Amino acid sequence: MITIAGAGLAGLATAYELLQRGAKVTLFERGPGPGAASVARFAGGMLAPFCEGESAEEEVVSLGSRACDWWAKITPVHRRGTLVVAPARDRAELSRFAQRTRGHQLLGGSDIAELEPALAGRFASGLFYKDEAHLDPRRALVDLATAVETLGGQIRYDTPAPPRVDLDCTGMAAALPALRPVRGEMALLHCEGVEINRTLRLLHPRIPLYLVPRGDQHFMIGATMIESASTRAPSLRSVNELLSAAFALHPGFGEASVVELGAGLRPAFADNLPRLIEQDGVLHLNGLYRHGFLLAPAMARRAAERLLPQPADLVLLETSG
Repeated sequence: MITIAGAGLAGLATAYELLQRGAKVTLFERGPGPGAASVARFAGGMLAPFCEGESAEEEVVSLGSRACDWWAKITPVHRRGTLVVAPARDRAELSRFAQRTRGHQLLGGSDIAELEPALAGRFASGLFYKDEAHLDPRRALVDLATAVETLGGQIRYDTPAPPRVDLDCTGMAAALPALRPVRGEMALLHCEGVEINRTLRLLHPRIPLYLVPRGDQHFMIGATMIESASTRAPSLRSVNELLSAAFALHPGFGEASVVELGAGLRPAFADNLPRLIEQDGVLHLNGLYRHGFLLAPAMARRAAERLLPQPADLVLLETSG
């Protein structure tokens, strides 16, 4: 039996990988349901390895390249690509973004209008990353928990983990001295007057924005990355910047209803890359930072391989084959 502390994104993903390898798994979750205590519920759910390459290490791009296929076995994945645009005054930001990334094609204004008619006439050029996708994080967590239980895994909700487990996936609650919190803030909007079908990124030198459609005319917007351990609600400044940026994308968002505001602390190490760390006999999977849904599949696979190494005779058989 392999025991895991935390039934958030990292814990559930690793349990899924372990169960597929024939292990017996029990997860302990202090919250009342899948991801209820996890910062992942505030995530954008973007499976966008190429766009993340603009500011992240190449390892993020390579580790995230198979995330779409992994998630598609568990929850709906919308493979509609990512469209990156910038106001006319910030076109230099678009050129810089293009130089730092790959996997894109340059679009003119008519191309943008064909992809997203709601943006017709609003942007003269953009970048389209056709191989990127998005999912609904909250549904994905529920679907992943269901998949874990279907495979025979046990999830004990409202239950603190015992003092000793095999794998710790408790995010900022983990006793890892090198871990730091990075605060992220989001808003969920309902807007009947705007139809957008894929992830949009609006570039701005100070506050770049991403907008992800959630279906039924709901949209999640996010942008902020604040070096802070505060768990308070989003600040007035942050909310104003988020909503102003949404309005810059399309003035129809001026009539949107604000359904929810949220903030969470994303665990990160100094290099902003996730790690597997063994401490006092316990393996820790942590530091997913802002790349949770993108990197969880690959990191879960690595954790499963550490916890359940293949027998030597099987490794020899695979090598000889």
